[in-house]
Amino acid sequence: MAELIIVGGKDIQGSLQDIFKFARTSPVPRQKRSIVVSPILIPENQRQPFPRDVGKVVDSDRPEGSKFRLTGKGVDQEPKGIFRINENTGSVSVTRNLDRETIATYQLFVETVDVNGRTLEGPVPLEVIVIDQNDNRPIFREGPYIGHVMEGSPTGTTVMRMTAFDADDPATDNALLRYNIRQQTPDKPSPNMFYIDPEKGDIVTVVSPALLDRETLENPKYELIIEAQDMAGLDVGLTGTATATIMIDDKNDHSPKFTKKEFQATVEEGAVGVIVNLTVEDKDDPTTGAWRAAYTIINGNPGQSFEIHTNPQTNEGMLSVVKPLDYEISAFHTLLIKVENEDPLVPDVSYGPSSTATVHITVLDVNESPVFYPDPMMVTKQENISVGSVLLTVNATDPDSLQRQTIRYSVYKDPAGWLNINPINGTVDTTAVLDRESPFVHNSVYTALFLAIDSGNPPATGTGTLLITLEDVNDNAPFIYPTVAEVCDDAKNLSVVILGATDKDLHPNTDPFKFEIHKQTVPDKVWKISKINNTHALVSLLQNLNKANYHLPIMVTDSGKPPMTNITDLRVQVCSCKNSKVDCNAAGAPHFSAAAALLLPLFSLARL
Repeated sequence: MAELIIVGGKDIQGSLQDIFKFARTSPVPRQKRSIVVSPILIPENQRQPFPRDVGKVVDSDRPEGSKFRLTGKGVDQEPKGIFRINENTGSVSVTRNLDRETIATYQLFVETVDVNGRTLEGPVPLEVIVIDQNDNRPIFREGPYIGHVMEGSPTGTTVMRMTAFDADDPATDNALLRYNIRQQTPDKPSPNMFYIDPEKGDIVTVVSPALLDRETLENPKYELIIEAQDMAGLDVGLTGTATATIMIDDKNDHSPKFTKKEFQATVEEGAVGVIVNLTVEDKDDPTTGAWRAAYTIINGNPGQSFEIHTNPQTNEGMLSVVKPLDYEISAFHTLLIKVENEDPLVPDVSYGPSSTATVHITVLDVNESPVFYPDPMMVTKQENISVGSVLLTVNATDPDSLQRQTIRYSVYKDPAGWLNINPINGTVDTTAVLDRESPFVHNSVYTALFLAIDSGNPPATGTGTLLITLEDVNDNAPFIYPTVAEVCDDAKNLSVVILGATDKDLHPNTDPFKFEIHKQTVPDKVWKISKINNTHALVSLLQNLNKANYHLPIMVTDSGKPPMTNITDLRVQVCSCKNSKVDCNAAGAPHFSAAAALLLPLFSLARL
């Protein structure tokens, strides 16, 4: 219980009777009173009955008819209704049990009011303090707890720290924790491998470095049941437990060793790939670089024909041929290989003789395919050379120099059917005229394939490529385009058509072209042809003609030596063009617009 005494006003001298009389009759207004209070202390977790009185507010000079009023968090603010006051006696009571871990203190306010609710005195703060009880167990909140310690670590090496949390008042023994190890699994080689500082929670090793040997331990993982107890570890304290997992980490204190001193392998000449797997043993942790092996060929590989890589699953060394071997050059190879770990060894451990091994490799002879030389083979010839002309003699050799074998030749691919090869001596001649303008020729080059087959059992076949570059001969006459034109019978512009010429041959057997009218059968002054440039000419009329179809022989000649000439009939339709209508029916030809006939060739010329 607590009693609050409200002490009033300024000091008044005189007898007690005079003082009270003065207070009733004096016209001087009452002075604002001050309240001297002490906190109310309430233990948490109280049991029934409720409500129960916990304190009392006393106003020794409270006006008659006035009442006490209590406000604040826990009264008229959430959580509401925990405290209340007797408005007449000033007795403060609590209505239910309290939890310090939810709210540790309540700040209330007490005042006196008149019958109308107007404040007479106050408000004065009233603090309610909840007294802690040991009602919370220690909790390990930061798990899982996993620590690591290197094998062979000195005695007293700190592994990890474990701390628990207690929700009780940290200023009391209710939250003063002490730690100890309740259980260790496994309990070998010592049941007390570790110690925990009772106040700090630091876990340290307590065994000699020799007992922390990962390779001799039954299990490199230890599990400790750690207990935290409040009340400074007294028996009355509450406890909480957690599991600490401690891993004994590996260090590279064992070098890898080959399972045998010598390994054997065989490989066919010309083959590539893995030929043998080299096996090693290592006592270190397979999940670390202290176990993973790295292999090196230190002798016997001058041509870099071999490579060795580590199999990540088995740790074996996979020896491979990366450049095909030749039986005729060397039938045997001897390699010296060493193995090391990815991680360096500890200072007092080194690699010994068992970390090197010898590999003996036997190369097996196989029937190899003949090889053309050179490949591709190249020759340049003029097109249109006579049938039966010899182009070249191919040459293929058998790599199996230790075997006495013969070679026969045959045509493999000859798209145009122009070639023949002597099966014995490899002479290639023509069976048809070579044509540079053939669709089988690309960029003046004709490609054919030949086979060379040895007499082995089974026989081996090699393929060679022949590239024939064909020189151009003026064997194609030029031709003109277009071959049809239209013109109006009353046209003021007597231009008929712009002719172009093209030639399948190459320069200088093409342009400049010569355009002429061949053997005119009409008066000479009717048609005219004029050169525009090296590839185009303009055909025009010297006078208007009647509506009809006209055939004009155009002769075009290229610049080859000797030149070639082509004569093509140019069909000219003279049409009736009246009232913006073009009529070519009487000319016996399809209807074309004269304007379009003129615009098309002029547009083509503009692009040149």
